[in-house]
Amino acid sequence: MRLKDRVAIVTGAGSGIGQGIAEVFVREGAAVVIDYVGKPGAADETLAKIKAAGGRAIAVEADVSDEKQVASLTEQTVRAFGRLDILVNNAGIESKFPFTDFPLDHFQKILAVNLTGPWLCAQAAARQMIRQGGGGRIINISSIHEDLPMPTNAAYCATKGGLRMLMRTIAVELAAHQITVNNIGPGAVYTPIDRDVQANPELEQQLMAEIPLRRWGKPEEIGELAAYLASDAAGYVTGSTFFIDGGMLRNAGSL
Repeated sequence: MRLKDRVAIVTGAGSGIGQGIAEVFVREGAAVVIDYVGKPGAADETLAKIKAAGGRAIAVEADVSDEKQVASLTEQTVRAFGRLDILVNNAGIESKFPFTDFPLDHFQKILAVNLTGPWLCAQAAARQMIRQGGGGRIINISSIHEDLPMPTNAAYCATKGGLRMLMRTIAVELAAHQITVNNIGPGAVYTPIDRDVQANPELEQQLMAEIPLRRWGKPEEIGELAAYLASDAAGYVTGSTFFIDGGMLRNAGSL
């Protein structure tokens, strides 16, 4: 119960890594707001799992790249649970094109979700945490690609590199309010969108060859690291990226 009585927003928590984080947070005692976008019911699976475990959670639809929707997300969180202690910026998208053919509208959308989104959410969360008297945790789900180039994925890599410097800068600024800010940089973590890779033995073997531990990561493993960074045990930890990639960053070429 490392997060007992804490309140957390996890963006993009309808599935995948965000869902894994939300489930671990609830198990550790937190109330969780599941942010999602898209079709109605996109957060139903996460919400059902949490309710079945006896946890407290609500689902809120909010586009993280929209300032008004982010403000509403924060307001609904406080209305439901009385406060906000933890923000996890997990929502993210990518599109792959050769750089010389990269459509501007795809670049702008990736920038809006992956970098403007964390900016807006962190700003709204920090304001609320300061109103409460200070103290809080902001955790960004970045990627090994904040360091590692990935050809045909320039926009995604650029946003993750930008997220690193955003984290480092606001960690220094917000320290005066006892708000810590850190990044988690996952490598290859298996989620349903990776079924095509797993279904192709040759492609999966190529990927595993880049990972010293020779396996996919699990969403709940990202959740465990996020729970540590959100807990009192990490009260003196701020301004850093924590890579969780099976050693991939130390071994990989440009995937």
